[in-house]
Amino acid sequence: MRTTTKSRALAITAVASLSLFTAACGSSDDSSSSDKSSSESSSSSDSMDAGSDLVGPGCADYAKQVPDGAGSVEGMAQDPVATAASNNPLLKTLVQAVSGKLNKDVNLVSTLNGGEFTVFAPVDDAFKKLPADTVKTLGTPAGADTLKKVLTYHVIEGQIAPSDIDGKHKTVAGPELEVTGSGDNIKVNGNSAVICGGVKTANATVYLIDSVLMPPAS
Repeated sequence: MRTTTKSRALAITAVASLSLFTAACGSSDDSSSSDKSSSESSSSSDSMDAGSDLVGPGCADYAKQVPDGAGSVEGMAQDPVATAASNNPLLKTLVQAVSGKLNKDVNLVSTLNGGEFTVFAPVDDAFKKLPADTVKTLGTPAGADTLKKVLTYHVIEGQIAPSDIDGKHKTVAGPELEVTGSGDNIKVNGNSAVICGGVKTANATVYLIDSVLMPPAS
């Protein structure tokens, strides 16, 4: 009789323990599944947000040239602007200019990564339009101040969305630039066309343009 009672007690304890273990495992799986679902949903949302405000006739070509990775629209949204630009194969010359590789006395990486900006980013073909002698001069010690002024003339404090970009804006260099038009027909200072604008980075809104902007002579 004592043996039977003791056996029943052990059986009940074993069943209870098994139930608790099963419940705990189920809870852990549910939590893991929920976390994974939430993470995937967040990633999908970020990707949609990154490409939701693009303007310009070249956005489709940009997406074809850089469909994924750190230099894509979604990839650039993950990094501050100077870092994001360094990952974009369309902006190699600009990156050299802002990172001290064109002129060792001009390095704007920490500045650009450290605030909120709107950046007009000339693509590589834009720099090819400049006279070779001009580029060479900008790379000399005597050209450092001019290079810095040219680069900061492409930067506006604060992020400006495509819907608000039309108008005159004071640049970090000091002088204003003027943006006209909307959608696929946006011009900067009347002659530089926006290829693809509204590209988001972690701290900036970027407009890829087809010409290098030159500040007015002081």
